[in-house]
Amino acid sequence: VLALKNKEVNRIVLARPAVEAGEKLGFLPGDLQEKVNPYLRPLYDSLYDVLGLDTAQKYMERTIIEVAPLAYMRGRTLDDSFIILDEAQNTTPEQMKMFLTRIGFGSRAVVTGDITQVDLPKGNYSGLIEVQKILRGIEGISFQYLTEADVVRHPLVQKIIKAYEIFEDRKEI
Repeated sequence: VLALKNKEVNRIVLARPAVEAGEKLGFLPGDLQEKVNPYLRPLYDSLYDVLGLDTAQKYMERTIIEVAPLAYMRGRTLDDSFIILDEAQNTTPEQMKMFLTRIGFGSRAVVTGDITQVDLPKGNYSGLIEVQKILRGIEGISFQYLTEADVVRHPLVQKIIKAYEIFEDRKEI
């Protein structure tokens, strides 16, 4: 949002894969927007928190801010944009490559995800895990790793994350 306000970019594009966490919801009624809306809801929530409902809706109506499923990025070139891929742990390697090759001139991309929360079907490899190996060491690309200390949710969430880390470490021994 700051890059938009500072006129460093002309728009913000938010994308995320349409992957369910565990349980399968099956067929969803409605038009295309109604079908993908549940997957994109967390992005809308964040926009409303940062900008307020009215400002966020105004920006979306004018397509200054676009929220879209990852599947709709193919074939696009996103110039002068701040592009965010959320929940990238749920991309396949092919989807990750497709997303990263959408970056146009004057654009910046941020990819977020948590490799401890992959919801892909068994046998599918996370594009977020793979991209760290492929792109490590390339100038202009960096990776930032967060810990439970970076959690901005309820303080109990930090303790929950730490407990899971300890549990996982013990399973590997």
